[in-house]
This record gives sequence, structure tokens and C-alpha cells, in this order.
Amino acid sequence: MPGGAYWFVYVARCADDTLYVGVARDVAARIAEHDAGKGARYTRGRGPLRVLATKRCASQGDALRLEYALKRLPRGEKLAVVASASALRRIARACRAPAEDPPVTRRSRSTSPSRPRPATRRSTRRSSPSR
Repeated sequence: MPGGAYWFVYVARCADDTLYVGVARDVAARIAEHDAGKGARYTRGRGPLRVLATKRCASQGDALRLEYALKRLPRGEKLAVVASASALRRIARACRAPAEDPPVTRRSRSTSPSRPRPATRRSTRRSSPSR
């Protein structure tokens, strides 16, 4: 993938000692937005942020799944994951999208044996007369 094609998940510590998990293509620029008060509403007034960990992901979907998984962890577990690169890799691996199956090919209608279409059921209920 070209230089800027990756997505990153980052864990940052706010000035009030809370943790924030986010997704960005350029983490440094995103942290600068947070610090300027233009980032997520949660981080406004909580800056400056300090990045504790980042994880590169191949797709935005993988990054969003990892972000969601990290946000669901309690604070203590988040700190443990941030402290251990192998734990972060393990969670990221579990969040990756499954490999795509080959596309299923369907036979066109012209090659399938002809069979009569089932009759459609019509409603026997009549509309009420207007008054």
C-alpha cells in the first residue's frame, strides 16, 4: 500500500488522566486537532493528549473493529494492552475481517431447466366502500 493508505488506531492519555481511543490516517495531525479543540467532543478541554500506543491496520474496517474492541475494554485492561505490544497484536488479529470467500457463481436463468412459476396469491379481502 502507498505511504498514506494505512489506517491507525491510537490510544491517548488526556491531561485529566482519562484514556481516549481513536482512528486516523495521520495520528500526529489528528492529535494536533484534538489539542486545538477541533477533534472529538470528548477530548475538548482535556488536552494536551499524549499518545500511548498506535497500531497500523490495512483497512478502515479493520481499524474501526479494533477501535471498538479497545473501547469496550475496562481501563485496567486498556492499560495492560497498551503496555504489551503482543497483547495489542493479538486483539488486532482477532478483529481483522475474515478472508473473503470466492464469489459464488450463479447459473443464468436461460441455462436452468424451465419450470412453471408458482401462482401468486391474491388477497380476497376487498377494500371497504368509501362513505
